[in-house]
Amino acid sequence: MLEKIRLEKILFLDIETVAQQPNFNSVDERLRKFWEQKAKYIAADEIPEEAYSRAGIYAEFGKIVCISVGFITYEGSEKNLRLKSFYGDDEKMLLEEFFDLLNNYFNQADHLLCAHNGKEFDFPYIARRALVNGLNIPSILDLAGKKPWEVAHLDTLQLWKFGDYKNYTSLGLLTAIFNIPTPKDDIDGSMVNQVYWEDKDVERIKIYCEKDVVALTQLFLRYRNEDLVKEENIVFN
Repeated sequence: MLEKIRLEKILFLDIETVAQQPNFNSVDERLRKFWEQKAKYIAADEIPEEAYSRAGIYAEFGKIVCISVGFITYEGSEKNLRLKSFYGDDEKMLLEEFFDLLNNYFNQADHLLCAHNGKEFDFPYIARRALVNGLNIPSILDLAGKKPWEVAHLDTLQLWKFGDYKNYTSLGLLTAIFNIPTPKDDIDGSMVNQVYWEDKDVERIKIYCEKDVVALTQLFLRYRNEDLVKEENIVFN
């Protein structure tokens, strides 16, 4: 099945998210009680103030600070991977710019998105934050009301399950077992909130996000038993 999909029709993506506020004390009073309820489930041994650093995993309490995308082009038989990022403090602006890309270049029925755990995280998170920001959801992301088997988008986590219900398998673990070379990261996902709010270094987050898109794309190629994109053919815009 995977080998029948034209690679040029796929947009590979990853998002990085953080808590909406630098700390729990800055949260709108109406939202505090809801976070207190949520915190009991995700960190029963922590007080809500301590657990708030993980609020970014929920679209109701977090925001997107980076969307990195990659797409494959060909020069003869050589595959090239081109990357682009939409990032910054203004979530609405970065979403608008990302949606311009989708609406102009990924707007056909045979276009697909691909992410690791995208069906449960990236795709719905982007759509929810679009609504919160008063934006129209591009047709490729408008998945509301669809059953899981009606969503054609690709998810490297779901593909690895082969119908099994095993626990989460990280992108890092999969790149390791497939022997996919990846640059050494100076941060990991658990540090993104701190890097954003304390270090105020969104550029560093962008670099981390782009590395994940490269890893994601190479993993998908491995799933197809294809050669990886050569390092010299990876272009960062």
